[in-house]
Amino acid sequence: MVDSNEMTINLVVLGRTQTGKSAAGNSLLGSSDFKSHRSPSSVTTCCSLGRSCCISGIIRRNGCELALRVRVLDTPSYPHTGLSKEQVRDTVRSALVHHFGKDGLHLALLVLRADLPLCPDERDQTTQFIQELLGPTWKDFTAVLLTHADKAEEAGLSEEAYLHSASSTLLSLLSSVQHKYIFLNNQKSIIKEERATVLRKLLNFIRQNNYQVLLLKH
Repeated sequence: MVDSNEMTINLVVLGRTQTGKSAAGNSLLGSSDFKSHRSPSSVTTCCSLGRSCCISGIIRRNGCELALRVRVLDTPSYPHTGLSKEQVRDTVRSALVHHFGKDGLHLALLVLRADLPLCPDERDQTTQFIQELLGPTWKDFTAVLLTHADKAEEAGLSEEAYLHSASSTLLSLLSSVQHKYIFLNNQKSIIKEERATVLRKLLNFIRQNNYQVLLLKH
């Protein structure tokens, strides 16, 4: 919080190669800060911080509208085609401390593709990585962002139908993070109204967590 009329939320995007981490970060910021394109290898090799402009009409407190600012840390994927697990983990941890060490992290967003199945090995690998990165309370500060939700819609699946047919692996992961998940339609994510909806959902997760932050130390 910068002043009584403004709120800043700190987010980090995590996930595998080609899940749409950088694109999701751009959607949240309403910009194109992060390099994002299809590639046979991991595109992001270092962390970078993006900052949104002041966003109005999203959050109110005590009857007054607050200006919202969003800060998103984009990270290398894990597994990575050119970096070891330790290199990715240390790079991300260092960037988290550097950018959010004083203010804390509100949410880590685990980016998964809604149009691809989540295998048990992938879930275990990913959750272990996040736990090593954020510590034992990682579940309280992690939400799942399901990208390419438009592909599920094209297949005639609503969110409810998608979850009804989802694997037990995905459902157990969503349950472990207290059902903090958001579907992101990649075709609509650049639309202002879609972005506002996603930000409101994120703020609701943060509110449910009593606005706590995860303080990061070296």
